[in-house]
Amino acid sequence: MRRPDTTRDRPVRSADLFDEAATARATIDERGIVTGWSEGARRLLGHPSAAVVGRPAALLLADGAVADLPGSLERLGRWSGKLTLLRHDGSALRVGLLAHHRTTADGGAEWLVVSPLGRTEPATDDDGLIRAAFAQGPCTTAVFDQRLLLRWANADMERVVGLGQDQMRGLRMSEIVADGRGTEIERQMREALETGRPQRMSLLPSRGKAAWTTLLAPVRGADGRVLGVVLSGHDVTVRYEAQRRLALLNEAGVRIGTTLDVARTAQELTDVAAPGFADFAVVDLLPSIHPGGDGPPPGPVPGTVVLRRVAARSALEGRPDVVIELGKLAVYPEHSPAAECLAAGRGLLLEVTPEAIARWEEDDPARAARLREFGFHSTIAVPLRARGATLGVAAFARHRSPEPFGEDDLLFAEEITARAAVCIDNAHRYTRQREAALALQRSLLPRSLPRHAAVETAFRYLPAGSRAGIGGDWFDVIPLSGARVALVVGDVVGHGVQASAAMGRLRTAVRTLADVDLPPDELLTHLDDLVTRVSAEAGGEPGGEVTGVTGATCLYAVYDPVSRRCSLARAGHPQPVLTRPDGTAEYLDLPSGPPLGLGSLPFESREVQLAEGSVLSLYTNGLIQAPDRDVDEAAEALRALLTRPAESLDELCGTVLGTLVPGRPADDVALLMARTRALDASQVATWDLPSDPAVVARARKYATDQLLAWGLDEVVFTTELVVSELVTNAIRHAQGPVQLRLIHDRSLICEVSDGGDTAPHLRRARVFDEGGRGLLLVAQLTRRWGTRHGPTGKTIWAEQGLPGPSE
Repeated sequence: MRRPDTTRDRPVRSADLFDEAATARATIDERGIVTGWSEGARRLLGHPSAAVVGRPAALLLADGAVADLPGSLERLGRWSGKLTLLRHDGSALRVGLLAHHRTTADGGAEWLVVSPLGRTEPATDDDGLIRAAFAQGPCTTAVFDQRLLLRWANADMERVVGLGQDQMRGLRMSEIVADGRGTEIERQMREALETGRPQRMSLLPSRGKAAWTTLLAPVRGADGRVLGVVLSGHDVTVRYEAQRRLALLNEAGVRIGTTLDVARTAQELTDVAAPGFADFAVVDLLPSIHPGGDGPPPGPVPGTVVLRRVAARSALEGRPDVVIELGKLAVYPEHSPAAECLAAGRGLLLEVTPEAIARWEEDDPARAARLREFGFHSTIAVPLRARGATLGVAAFARHRSPEPFGEDDLLFAEEITARAAVCIDNAHRYTRQREAALALQRSLLPRSLPRHAAVETAFRYLPAGSRAGIGGDWFDVIPLSGARVALVVGDVVGHGVQASAAMGRLRTAVRTLADVDLPPDELLTHLDDLVTRVSAEAGGEPGGEVTGVTGATCLYAVYDPVSRRCSLARAGHPQPVLTRPDGTAEYLDLPSGPPLGLGSLPFESREVQLAEGSVLSLYTNGLIQAPDRDVDEAAEALRALLTRPAESLDELCGTVLGTLVPGRPADDVALLMARTRALDASQVATWDLPSDPAVVARARKYATDQLLAWGLDEVVFTTELVVSELVTNAIRHAQGPVQLRLIHDRSLICEVSDGGDTAPHLRRARVFDEGGRGLLLVAQLTRRWGTRHGPTGKTIWAEQGLPGPSE
């Protein structure tokens, strides 16, 4: 039997067909010397290699004719033309040449000159080659005639459309592809046919269809007449998906992390992912990721996990495919995608199989039913990890899109999740720090203001809502001796826990200095020294973090309800507003002292007379300063608001804040309002006493008669002892004049003033000492006592509680 001929089925080897002598090739260096000569060159001109290599190439030119050569070959990368060359036998041969200027392996340059050998015109058997090339070409190609009827389609066109050439021949594109794509292609074909210009169009993917770039070019005959249109299509789905993912990645970089809010950042991640990337996206965080939590755990989280849903987004209106509502906790068993990715510490690409849904049926029937109802088929779960800690899980799923997720999709999901994780961790850290600073500040600020006979007060404090964090604003109302009261508002430079701590130190210092009964200007001077000293100590360690007070502003006012005079001083703080009983409001023109911490600059105080019922408004600059408004306009708006009548100061505080600060302020806001009261003359009794020991009995008589007139019979005995001791001390140890004053309000205040400047102090008397027990007795009998200095001397005072409703 004859063996079968298998040559047609055997692959063609290039060594069987490639002939080095099929073309003439030569190389010429930069000096014009021939460095290479192929067998094809020998066949073309008859010169052997030994006779040509190493000699000038110009010797091969007939009569040295170089008329067709350009002026400077060195500037060209390639040259093509015809030259007349000398054959070995001396005859001339007109040859078409193609020359390439190229770099050699050693870094030099040379010319590669080539010329075809043999027949170069089209052969009669080329039609078969062309037809086979068209039919088997890698591009989707089809030819349509003038009526836009298909005449030819290659194999790739048949594959894409799903029809054979015989089935498509004689049909238009809108009839072959009966949807919007076919109609659009046919419209562009007509445009190419009528204008004679190529038309390029892009077809975007939808519902499982690929992305295409299509070129529609007119086909012309020998006479230039348009005979039809050729369609050449290229599947660019891979490139399109890569570009789309890159665009989504850029969008994620812009949209994720716009705020320092954990839930908002998580929602931004899901908004980027769905519906552009997935049909369903959720973010679940570990329960410890909240301001009061312990913080994220390090490394992977194995086993069954409990997660809180913080963000969700669906391609479906109303999110019917979401099982867990926002803010709710859910248990994820070990076989769930969320638990698996947390245990593995990396993203997972999973297919939602019937077996997987059946396993969900045991743990969560509602979730399993939702998976079946909406046809979930592909999911990606990625752990949210930042700085080595695990925050939670981001999950992405598809149920409307028929294409499952691929490895490129997993890489994309991991990329956007990694970006979001850093932003969520930043937001979590900021929130914890802000909550800590806010808790510290609230613990340092007064929760309520004490009732005081001198003033009626109301206040508002609003923490900053910006990324800068909580500031160091504070306010205080401090009872002073003689029924007086101190009003304080201050602002520490900076934000965060350090500012809150510094505020607490300053508030404590002000209260301590106020207890010494210093005038406002002297108190600010001592406070300035404290800030300067603390700031120097905090910055004394090289490279250390500055934790002390670096600067502050303060306004300190002291109001006396007996004289109705108010003394005020400020250190770089905004001017207070005074609203008089008739409703007029004005800014008090106080001397402008420097902010605390500059040192070596004086402070001045101003004293004003206040009518009873006047309202003094003290505030920090956050009330009138904001990036989006003019300070002068805000200050005028504040003054106008304070002219409006209100049933209470609390309502007025709410109106001012609601109008000037409608949202979260960029800086802390502290507002303190005080409506002045005045003590009636009948509540104060004053006697000038000579500096004579015999006057002590008379002073006791004055005090007793006045107490009986006030109906305070029960405190007569105690008051006689206190008056006797204080007046005796003033006469014995100081100098005149001596003055006794009794003030009857919620308590009974006894004051003895003299011209001395030496403050008395408690001491323990020995057994045989004749004196030294007076102040100890006063301290035992009264609620509190103290000394204050004035321009003309000092005043020793003692305060007693009164029995009954007034106490």
